[in-house]
Amino acid sequence: MGQVKLIIDGQEIEADSGTTILEAAGSADIYIPSLCSHPDLPPAEGIEAAKVVYQGDRKIENTMPEESGKGCGLCVVEVEGEGELVQSCQTEVKEGMVVITDNDRIREKRQENLVPILARHRHACLTCAQQEGCSRSQCSTNVPENERCCTQFGHCELQNVANYVGISLATPKWIPTDLPILDNHPLFVRDYNLCIGCTRCIRACRDLRGIEAIGFVYDEDGLVQVGTLGPTLEESGCKFCTACVEVCPTGALMDKSVRPGKKEEDIVPCKDACPAHIDIPGYLRLIGQGKRDEANAVIREKVPFPGILGRVCIHPCEEACRRGEVNDPVSICVLKRYAADGDKGLWKENTKTGDATGKKVAVVGAGPGGMTAAFYLRKQGHMVTVFESRSRAGGMMRYGIPDYRLPGKVLDQEIRDILALGIEFRPNQALGKDFTFDQLKNDGYEAVFLGVGAQLSRRIPLDGSDLPDVLWGVDFLGRIAEGEDIRLKDRVIVIGGGNVAVDVALSAMRCGAKEVTMACLETREEMPAHEWEVEGIRLMPSWGPHRIRSENGQVTGMELVRCTSVFDDKGNFNPTFDDTKETIEGDQVILAIGQASDLSFIGDDSGVSVDRGLIVVDQETLETGLKGVYAGGDVAAMPGAIIHAIAAGRKAASSIDKALGGTGDIEEVLCERDAPNQLIGRDEEFALWPREKVPELELEARSEGFQEVALGYTDEQAVKEARRCLQCDLRLYLGANPSPPEKILAFNAEHINEAPEEEGVYQLYDEERNIIAIKGTANLRESLLQELEDNERAAFFDVEEDKMFSQRESELIQQYLQEHGEMPGGGDDELDDLF
Repeated sequence: MGQVKLIIDGQEIEADSGTTILEAAGSADIYIPSLCSHPDLPPAEGIEAAKVVYQGDRKIENTMPEESGKGCGLCVVEVEGEGELVQSCQTEVKEGMVVITDNDRIREKRQENLVPILARHRHACLTCAQQEGCSRSQCSTNVPENERCCTQFGHCELQNVANYVGISLATPKWIPTDLPILDNHPLFVRDYNLCIGCTRCIRACRDLRGIEAIGFVYDEDGLVQVGTLGPTLEESGCKFCTACVEVCPTGALMDKSVRPGKKEEDIVPCKDACPAHIDIPGYLRLIGQGKRDEANAVIREKVPFPGILGRVCIHPCEEACRRGEVNDPVSICVLKRYAADGDKGLWKENTKTGDATGKKVAVVGAGPGGMTAAFYLRKQGHMVTVFESRSRAGGMMRYGIPDYRLPGKVLDQEIRDILALGIEFRPNQALGKDFTFDQLKNDGYEAVFLGVGAQLSRRIPLDGSDLPDVLWGVDFLGRIAEGEDIRLKDRVIVIGGGNVAVDVALSAMRCGAKEVTMACLETREEMPAHEWEVEGIRLMPSWGPHRIRSENGQVTGMELVRCTSVFDDKGNFNPTFDDTKETIEGDQVILAIGQASDLSFIGDDSGVSVDRGLIVVDQETLETGLKGVYAGGDVAAMPGAIIHAIAAGRKAASSIDKALGGTGDIEEVLCERDAPNQLIGRDEEFALWPREKVPELELEARSEGFQEVALGYTDEQAVKEARRCLQCDLRLYLGANPSPPEKILAFNAEHINEAPEEEGVYQLYDEERNIIAIKGTANLRESLLQELEDNERAAFFDVEEDKMFSQRESELIQQYLQEHGEMPGGGDDELDDLF
């Protein structure tokens, strides 16, 4: 493609041939207003109309089938040699072309073309002198509430463009309409009363996404009416990507739950909800394309345990998944497992370990937090030694999660991958028993990370808890993990409602129990254990332990007391009970009511503080009160999940690296990928696609041993499930129209000499852009030049032409007083100079 040279507003520009004037001007930061145009969309001019559209229950047929789409006409410019103004969005650049984008003729035409746009949209607020900073809740000019602008006011593209173009006095008053407002859609609200017919949403859906769920027709008045092509979005083939919302220049399409300043977090909430911030849409997209190993590499950019997380993560991402508002969330966790189980080593090809720094770091505890910290610190080039009190690495992943959920071979492989970086592993080494902080310091370790986890069962005083047939949950699971052949009695009672309690109950069935009853304080809805983990167990929600019953030293049952609430009004754990009691029979009791950390290694004078059983850390760095010693995971926060420990390990690794002289940047790219394709195509009944069920081991085979229950997706299932993703992140790659240039200019002779010699009002600002003067004048340029000589405080200014300049001056001053409560300039003694 060749280049052409042209001149726009006196500036010589080079542009690709085939480029429009609008595009060429934009590349040179020359602003041309437009509402129908968008940098990611084809032009509005000439797009095909539909035969019929639906606005909720309203069906609208096309009364002008021969007519195609039209542009807004706001981008008109003057081209030397052309008698008529041309639309810059339609006109291609030519060699030697001379273009003018702003003069009286152009401004007049733009205002004329803006009239029909505003005629069908609320605009009373746009003509108000006090619109800046207005909350819309109180109106000094008593505009009826249904005629005021929408909640986009102050952040509205139409408002910005209208203010730049100027609103013609010929603009008629808006006549209130009673068009549908559809707020029952997932994710966004559609208010047809605010639609200006620019057709951006249609082109985003049809041309950008390749879906074509919406279209437009001409109604009986010749107005463009936008609507769905079927009676509902679902029937129209909508994929709820919300590209239409992104490109809408008004409040006609608005997100339901995107907060100001939180766009990325709220549009891609799955990634934000993940404590490690894995690029979830990225790896789901790769799985949907059949790129399993690439998906695994993307996951490994943030975590070293994809196969483990794919089996046992609590997946907060799925609770946040926006697909869940359409029907069911995407099975993000199971797809993570699918990617990890297909590992062919791509991530290893792209991973790098930094140059040796000569710094030594000790990691205490080989659980998920400790191993994660060790992994990233080694990649930064530090020498890392992991000390573990038990014989094998893994922490609670090994000693607290049974094989039926997390097979040992998966755990072993991912730990081997970490240690293969050159990390030294020292088993059977307990801090405080086999070594001390001082010894670590003497051995040359410049930083220590404590990731000892919560590997003790939390104990409570309970009558009968010292009986031989009373076990404690974490201890019970640990014994199984060590390979001990435990045979339980027939009837087992498990106390607790968390994931550990569920694992205890299901493990009990695999250890010979014929009947397992699980009682917990929580209601079924409050139970922290996920419902799909609970099967074949008799549940007794809302019951707490009162005492263990026995005869001749043998457990005979458990007396329970009714729990009326678990948490107090402030959300604190504070269970209350009534007088209702119930006794259940049983031969053994396993108490799984929580976990605790073994902090016996912390001496009174160690410098490491403990509060309510947790090590106190700086929340930003995870450093303890002892310089150079960091802590994270369950030892420094209420027992969470593996993904929380991994996130803590990453944070600690970054902090330690920075403390040792590094950058603290542990980010890496293990799978190079371009910006994703915006074209996602149409899929019939996409909104109705159900969540793929995970194949599982037959129920009768489960009690025979610790075989893995969840079998994972087939290739076909994985691709199908991944393609259910709404690909919400695609919106983040879309561009936006440039904002009109600021009216505020630097206060100097060059800019002042560009001011018109006309009546109007000017405002002066200081260096912090605080208004220090508002004045009306019969000659803007002359008065500003005088101010340049007299006013030393002025740093910026703006002007507004207005033949009724005295009235406009009063309006602006009144607006300022309402917002600031005092006169510009700081006090009444300056008023004579400033007004």
